[in-house]
Amino acid sequence: MARYTALFVVAAPVQHVRQALPDLLKSCHFEPIYQTEDYVMGRETPGRVSYAKLVTVEVLIDVPIDNDREVRLNFVVKNEELPLQVNNHCQEMFELVKASVVDSEQWQLLETVAG
Repeated sequence: MARYTALFVVAAPVQHVRQALPDLLKSCHFEPIYQTEDYVMGRETPGRVSYAKLVTVEVLIDVPIDNDREVRLNFVVKNEELPLQVNNHCQEMFELVKASVVDSEQWQLLETVAG
């Protein structure tokens, strides 16, 4: 199973971040399928790759108690594909999501940690 993670710290009101995340996922070819106050899940829209390569993205939203203008977004991008190649489909989708978060005008990026 391919699995890629990244942590982003952004400056924006948490409610604004919650509203912007589904649109960000849609722009990356993901359909938001589940959302709560601290979690968003999306799956890749079928049709571009085989079902085994379809990617799922999970976003954990963490708001520090002492700072409501700073939000931590923990992304997990995964699929059932074995990452036998350096440049596999899951990695490509992970890079697309990362670039979308970094380039988004919905917030100011403060920190990035990719794993």
